[in-house]
Amino acid sequence: MTWSPGDGLAPTPVVQLGVEVAGTPRRLWLKLEGRNPYGSIKGRTALALWRDVAGRVDPSVGFVESTSGNLGLALAALAAAQRVPFTAVVDPRASVALLYDIRALGARVVAVDTPDGAGGYLLNRLARVRSMLDARPGLVWPNQYANPANPAAHEAGTAPELHWQTHGERMSVLVAVSTGGTLAGFRRYAATSGADWELIGVDAAGSAALGGPVGPRLLSGIGSSRASVFLPDGHRPTVYVDPAEAVRVCLWLRDTTGIGVGASAGALVAAALRLFRADARRTSAACLCPDGADRYLDTVYSAAWRRAHGITGHAVVPGVRVLAVGESAGPVTEEAGS
Repeated sequence: MTWSPGDGLAPTPVVQLGVEVAGTPRRLWLKLEGRNPYGSIKGRTALALWRDVAGRVDPSVGFVESTSGNLGLALAALAAAQRVPFTAVVDPRASVALLYDIRALGARVVAVDTPDGAGGYLLNRLARVRSMLDARPGLVWPNQYANPANPAAHEAGTAPELHWQTHGERMSVLVAVSTGGTLAGFRRYAATSGADWELIGVDAAGSAALGGPVGPRLLSGIGSSRASVFLPDGHRPTVYVDPAEAVRVCLWLRDTTGIGVGASAGALVAAALRLFRADARRTSAACLCPDGADRYLDTVYSAAWRRAHGITGHAVVPGVRVLAVGESAGPVTEEAGS
């Protein structure tokens, strides 16, 4: 199998975990997108969005985007490199450390703190972006929520990269959903490449991204107040994960393997373990981990934050045991994965 970086970025590593679930050995692959430029999978999305709008951005006016944090940081870095103004429209769930870094790169941060009535703040963030566009002629909005460059980045880059790194193995591939762009890109790649994947969407309880009923949501980076434009008919199968389960799996993974992942990755691993329990024939699953623990030190990895939100209990996942941890940067052999 051959592969070349469709987005021009170096491949992010894949960690192979040998796990025993309910007494059956399985293989769990973690693709660590926190190793991307700017610390998250949104580095790929930001680069694609910038390439799409660069020719329309007036250096004296700049551009604006609604973001939960990761995309804002990546776009702020690109804007600083191009010496154009950038404004990130955020909400209270954005990491304090991320907002500090966005400002340090010279970007402006506009905070929206009124809930949108659909479990989050997205609808009001988008309303703020539109009001800014009306008030500032020439201001450009890349619009990560509807721009085809978003799924195209993952169809051309992330998905074939994972396929190459896992040597074309038959497996379940779990992708977290917010805009739906990543999952849409993976679906297109699987359809055209013949990848032997069971693609599974993972969403937050209370999210409307894939057509579910809206409700309160706690975690950033996963879920949405509205249906995905890229997946208007939803996606099947989809697994919904509540915040307490995602957080406990993050803590368990850190404590048992030393690997720190973000909240949406915790939801992915929680969903994968559920699927392993449900079907002994599922022997291999890959989780596309969007970012690392560094973005969640004041939330997921803060005991005070967990207590404030009623997330208690030990970082234990019953019936699951880690057997081995290994890393692969490219195609693996059977021996390397055993």
